[in-house]
Amino acid sequence: MATALSGCPLCQSAGGALVWRGQELRVIQADEPGFPAFYRVVWNAHVAEFSELSAAQRGRCMQAVVLVEEVLRELLAPRKINLAALGNQVAHLHWHVLARFAWDSHFPDAIWAPARRAQDTARIAAIAAKQPLVHDRLNARLAQWQQSLSV
Repeated sequence: MATALSGCPLCQSAGGALVWRGQELRVIQADEPGFPAFYRVVWNAHVAEFSELSAAQRGRCMQAVVLVEEVLRELLAPRKINLAALGNQVAHLHWHVLARFAWDSHFPDAIWAPARRAQDTARIAAIAAKQPLVHDRLNARLAQWQQSLSV
C-alpha cells in the first residue's frame, strides 16, 4: 500500500478543515457551502479502494465512520445521515458522512443534484454555530477510541 501519491489532493493536504488525525485516518470538515455538517473520514495512506485495506483496517475505518455519524446524530438531530465512498473525482479512499435535514436546499436528493428550494441561511448558520461543540465531541470520542485500540 502506497503512503502518498504525487498529485493526489488528499495526499497533499488534509482535504478540508482538519478536525482529528490519527495514525491511520483523519476526520475533516468538508468545505461545501450550505452544508456545514459535512465531514469526511480520510484514510491517510493513499489507497483508491476500500478492498485494498486489510480486514482489520476496514473495521477500524468503518468504526471511525460510525463514531462521526453518532456524534452528528447526538448533537444535531438530523433527519438522515448520508454515507458514501465515491472517489470518482478523487481516487483516494474517503467516506462522506453528511448530516441531512428536511429543510436543506437539496433534501431528499443528493447534495450534488439540483436544489429543490432556496438555502435556509438562518438554519445553516444555527448548525454552523454548533461546529465547535461537534468538533470537540469528535476529538474526544475519536481520541478515546484510538486509545482503546492501544490497550
